[in-house]
Amino acid sequence: MRAVFFGSPQFAVAVLRHLLQAGVEVPAVVCQPDKPAGRGNALLAPAVKVFAQQHGIAVHQPLKVRDGQLAQWLRSMDIDIAVVAAYGRILTQEVLSTPPLGCVNIHASLLPRWRGASPIARAVAAGDATTGVCLMQMDAGLDTGPVLARAQLPIEADDTTPTLEIKLAELGGALVVANLEALVARALTPTAQSGEGITYAPPLNRHDGLLDFARSATELHAQVRGLQPWPAAHFRASGDEQWKVAAEGLAVAAGSAPSGQVAKIDREHVWLGCGSGLLGVAWLQRPNRARAAAPDVLRGVRLAVGAQLVVPQDASSMP
Repeated sequence: MRAVFFGSPQFAVAVLRHLLQAGVEVPAVVCQPDKPAGRGNALLAPAVKVFAQQHGIAVHQPLKVRDGQLAQWLRSMDIDIAVVAAYGRILTQEVLSTPPLGCVNIHASLLPRWRGASPIARAVAAGDATTGVCLMQMDAGLDTGPVLARAQLPIEADDTTPTLEIKLAELGGALVVANLEALVARALTPTAQSGEGITYAPPLNRHDGLLDFARSATELHAQVRGLQPWPAAHFRASGDEQWKVAAEGLAVAAGSAPSGQVAKIDREHVWLGCGSGLLGVAWLQRPNRARAAAPDVLRGVRLAVGAQLVVPQDASSMP
């Protein structure tokens, strides 16, 4: 099989690696343009570009996908199929129809749940018990194409978006390789997605990380894990500062206290009241300071049991 690979972030690298190890000829990859990053705004190459260059694969980074030039370039590559994994842009029908076997996509959810750009983070933050990957025949919609194959796995209680992303990337790469022969033989049966259970996973924004302690401790536990590493879970503290909450060491316990109030402090956790239950926070980070053990942070600002640490969300002016 000769395939052009579309992908940009680290998730896609694992899928590409599986294709190469299976003997698929990949003459070129398509990824998003380099983007400025960091305080110096130095251009940062997508992870797929770095991997491709290390393996002698040509890299194509179109600024536009709807002007016809991408389809024209793809026709010149003389390929059988295009394999897509987290490319980050919606492809036109002209592009999708160019390869003889079309374009297939590895999507990191059990469609039709979590169509869109951030399915892994949304699944973790929502407290889903299971997730998985789908190999789908692409159409011009947003992850609406028929599913060719799928595989699932449980979301563990300590999974964060980064840890789950690693698992799903490997699962996705294995899924496409396991179905390569059937793809070539056109032996996979496309199954239309159900019209029920459709949810969307739009790109994350800063507000997604804002913790509302009127929710249950279990819900907040999932939200904190899902919003790592960005935008990171955070709340507005009573000193009018934005504090970040780390996922490491996070715990849930039975108990009752007013939302956002310090219920107890032990050697490892600060326990905060929630809508139901207590959320045990092990690590906190104040603005312009390093992350530190939560009990030490509270001692540093002289807050004790009974203090109202969190300003209620409806009183917050944070974006």
